[in-house]
Amino acid sequence: MAVLWSAAPSAILFLTVLLLKLHLIWPAAVGLDPRASLPAKPGSPFKIALFADLHFGENAWSDWGPSHDVSSVNVMSTLLDDEKPDFVVYLGDVLTANNFAVENASLYWDQALSPTKSRGIPFASVFGNHDDAPFEWPLEWFSAPGIPPVRCPAESSGDCSFRGTHRLQLMKNEIGQNALSHSFEGPQDLWPSVSNYVLQISPTDNPQSPIAFLYFLDSGGGSYRGVISNAQSEWFKTRSLEINPDSRVPELIFWHIPSKAYEKVAPGGGVPQPCVGSINDDKVASQEAETGIMDILASRPSVKAVFVGHNHGNDWCCPDNKLWLCYARHTGYGGYGTREKGARIIEINQQPFSIKSWIRMENHEIHSEVDLSS
Repeated sequence: MAVLWSAAPSAILFLTVLLLKLHLIWPAAVGLDPRASLPAKPGSPFKIALFADLHFGENAWSDWGPSHDVSSVNVMSTLLDDEKPDFVVYLGDVLTANNFAVENASLYWDQALSPTKSRGIPFASVFGNHDDAPFEWPLEWFSAPGIPPVRCPAESSGDCSFRGTHRLQLMKNEIGQNALSHSFEGPQDLWPSVSNYVLQISPTDNPQSPIAFLYFLDSGGGSYRGVISNAQSEWFKTRSLEINPDSRVPELIFWHIPSKAYEKVAPGGGVPQPCVGSINDDKVASQEAETGIMDILASRPSVKAVFVGHNHGNDWCCPDNKLWLCYARHTGYGGYGTREKGARIIEINQQPFSIKSWIRMENHEIHSEVDLSS
């Protein structure tokens, strides 16, 4: 017993050193929560589908609004069956909260998630400017025949109070009710900005060696100003240095409203090279201010691309020095625009490493392929 007891301190010291080494090799702060880790099959591509601007719940008091939601479900189902992605990102404006009267917007949120959930595909979400926007009373409601009968969803308590659901509660509901969700509420000191977090993709046979980091940032809008704050920028800077100090692991960035940098690289007409895409119909509707996030991203060679939604009439990717600035594709039948629907697909290949992207359309066609790793 005396021998074993005397050996215990050295054993403890050995384990301590070993744990410290593992911490240096693998950012344990990212991997502690199972939802922060996305497993990739060894040697196989990891494919991500981006669903942008679904706008569920639009004109919920009419017939065409709910029918658009059904069409959006069909679009996502087609795209998921065609591409069979490993992961789905809901890239903001999942809802048109300013257009429906139901108190619990999570009922529409769940409907938007249903094609992905029914196929057992993990997912994450980031907020857009419409997801918790206050209800806007239609002008026609103030003339004859007045306010129409409000259609409360059958699942609700019957209380259609026009209050909406704040983005924090939407996120809590998504996380609490969906085992497939990899979303996070984000650091409390960044609130009212909620969806700020990072996920890592790692091969199942070597989880200590991440393939890529995925960063999600809440670009605001709705219940507060449409901007990525300086606090968020500093959070990204600190977090990325913690988990990827030597910029060895590639990083991809996701938010909803394009930054001011998109205005600078936007093609003047059409989508001429070096940009890649099929539509450039919208003037860039950017965030209200630039607070430093783009300078931080540009200083990190590991950041390969930023992905946004918001402008339904754009689906291009344009280079900004060594960083690609990309739009997704308008996926939902809600929101403005009558163009064909689709989704941006991202494919991360392990060996040799590459990040490729393309647009998959509802009619099964593929276009606008681009290599984002060069």
